[in-house]
Amino acid sequence: MAERAYFDITASDVRKIMVAVPNFSGDGQGPTVAQLLTKGFALHGFISVIDSSRYGGGKDGDWKSLGADYVVMGQVGADPAGIVIEGQILDVASNKLLAGRRYKGAAAQLEDMTLRLCDALIEDFTGEMGVARTRMAFVSDATGRKEVYITDILGRHPRQVTSHRALCVSPRFTPDGNFLAYSTYHRGNQDLYITDLRQNASTNALSRRKGLNLAPAFSPDGRSMVLTLSKGGNPDLYSMDRQGESLQQLTSGAGINVSPSFSPDGQSIAFVSDRSGKPNVYVMSAAGGQAKRLTFKNSENSEPAWSPKGDEIAFTGLQGGAYQLFIMDRNGGNPRQLSAGGGNYESPTWSPDGRLIAVTRKSGSHSEICVVSKNGKDVRTLFTLKGNQSYPQWSGRLP
Repeated sequence: MAERAYFDITASDVRKIMVAVPNFSGDGQGPTVAQLLTKGFALHGFISVIDSSRYGGGKDGDWKSLGADYVVMGQVGADPAGIVIEGQILDVASNKLLAGRRYKGAAAQLEDMTLRLCDALIEDFTGEMGVARTRMAFVSDATGRKEVYITDILGRHPRQVTSHRALCVSPRFTPDGNFLAYSTYHRGNQDLYITDLRQNASTNALSRRKGLNLAPAFSPDGRSMVLTLSKGGNPDLYSMDRQGESLQQLTSGAGINVSPSFSPDGQSIAFVSDRSGKPNVYVMSAAGGQAKRLTFKNSENSEPAWSPKGDEIAFTGLQGGAYQLFIMDRNGGNPRQLSAGGGNYESPTWSPDGRLIAVTRKSGSHSEICVVSKNGKDVRTLFTLKGNQSYPQWSGRLP
């Protein structure tokens, strides 16, 4: 494979890469594959896909005059196992074919193979695997009640996870993506439940202690979690095992302590406390102990979300009467605003590659899930689904 000069797509002044995705040749599935690949590319935010109607969808366009930097040349074919899909990147400037990727599988796996190809080609562009094969959990009122759903990251195949007919909030994936925890009020108290996403029949109680049982942050190894309980009167952070036992109290009575988020190495927890009078973001050891305040701008700061690389923390801050999306270094330095006006931004959650942040955007009674690139450009609506969506939670990459 030729030496690649990877794009630094986190720079704020970088222009989008212009890519053409003509129909794949082969067994009649070519246009479907190209359309799904186009959606996957667009998700990542740094690629602008040239409308195929400008060149008829074929592989023989005048790419230079169309302004294409790269063209994805691909084919779908038969294989003893079922189907094979191949894709290569044509560098228009040099007229050379770069990396090639090939996937084989059953015909029913064509969608998944297309998204695998998408993520691999994103890696060819940037040096890091893409995130088209991920999922999003969220809360929707599509049924008239706020229930928990999951969907693939492109908004296809949405699935209702809960049927409590009562308010559900704050879904949280386990690190392996197989389980989803959430809080619900269906028994009158805010209780914590967990469901195995590999089945669709039952969900289990994790904590039904009196008072608040707020959605947890799972440790990176998936063995334990940190959550807010108010069983002692004050909302404090506790560590708990996956069975809902082995409680260890991490904060003690210093105001309200909520919204924990683990650092990727599992050593630290960012959380929100109003011990200084107003809600602010703090950090402490995962074992508890002394907490250090990180936020000092804005009248309120909340909902910290640690980046997958561990170097930054996203959070929301109250500014000018509305919550906006911010990002700061892990020590609290260099805070910068990513969103601009246009409603309240809540519940930030990172993509596994750390390039994108999904967030709830609320305007009046309408709420939707948007995605914003880490450099603050390009706030986009992620899904066009029935009802209002909130509380996004991005999964890790699928195996």
